[in-house]
Amino acid sequence: MNSSTQKFQITGPAGVIEGLIDEPADTPASAWRGTAVIAHPHPLFGGTMDNKVVQTVARAFVQTGWRAVRFNFRGVGGSAGVHDNGTGELQDLLAVVAHAAPDGALALAGFSFGAFVTSHALAALAGRDPAKVVLVGTAASRFTVAPVTPDFHDRTLVLHGEQDDTVPLADVMNWARPQSLPVTVVPGGGHFFHGQLPLLRNLVARHLRA
Repeated sequence: MNSSTQKFQITGPAGVIEGLIDEPADTPASAWRGTAVIAHPHPLFGGTMDNKVVQTVARAFVQTGWRAVRFNFRGVGGSAGVHDNGTGELQDLLAVVAHAAPDGALALAGFSFGAFVTSHALAALAGRDPAKVVLVGTAASRFTVAPVTPDFHDRTLVLHGEQDDTVPLADVMNWARPQSLPVTVVPGGGHFFHGQLPLLRNLVARHLRA
């Protein structure tokens, strides 16, 4: 994302997991708000930790005082293993959380397939409640996205493009409606928010500052 981005590698359930860390500039670590772990879109359709939406979400976290951690799911880039339809990828995410954010405030975010995996991480992290959750382009039409429990609603931002032709807005609304979970809709937005990434960043930052 910038010249100060740090690379890391850990040993995950399927072998090496590679990732990137961005930290707030000119801010001592003692003043950081916590660590955010951000999951990327579908590995079989070109999704990586360098995806523009993932980078934009990471920037919003860094700008609001969070340490932002991105990583490649198994089988992507330098991460070992093969795609596992979300089951193994959830274990990858939990391994990164355990390594990068073993204590202190935690935030979770995901884009598309990454939002689906993140939704299941909320339940898997029992006793380690994230302070903030960001789900962008949630892949509700393609996967069984876990519901967000009522105690997480105030701390969760669900963002979706009005004209998303990869994951129709109607499918996300059908997922959110039974939960009475608000969805923030970006007018005219597509799945990758082309031309609207600054707006996406600002909406995420506003949620993080709330």
